[in-house]
Amino acid sequence: QVQLVESGGGLVQPGGSLRLSCAASGSIFRIFSMAWYRQAPGEQRVLVASITNGYMTNYEDSVKGRFTISRDNAKNTVHLQMNSLKPEDTGVYYCNTIQQNWDWGQGTQVTVSS
Repeated sequence: QVQLVESGGGLVQPGGSLRLSCAASGSIFRIFSMAWYRQAPGEQRVLVASITNGYMTNYEDSVKGRFTISRDNAKNTVHLQMNSLKPEDTGVYYCNTIQQNWDWGQGTQVTVSS
């Protein structure tokens, strides 16, 4: 079973930036399309960005132009660069495959507040 470890969250003011990282164990990482998900307080977990094993990316409308997803197959990592952060970006961020094949990690908390 692949283990996922997210990091890089924190408290940031509106307009600020954060870079999230997700490390996956196991060599099968590279064959999967990966995604970042956000779970806001009291809400369902939603997909905000995805990247295929061919490096094609897709974004949820509210983060287009502000977030950038990337992956490094040599290091089994996927990143989310978040710029121009807004209070509505607040939540716990998780990574997983697009099909959510693996157990969820602990996530990383992102709080955007002045």
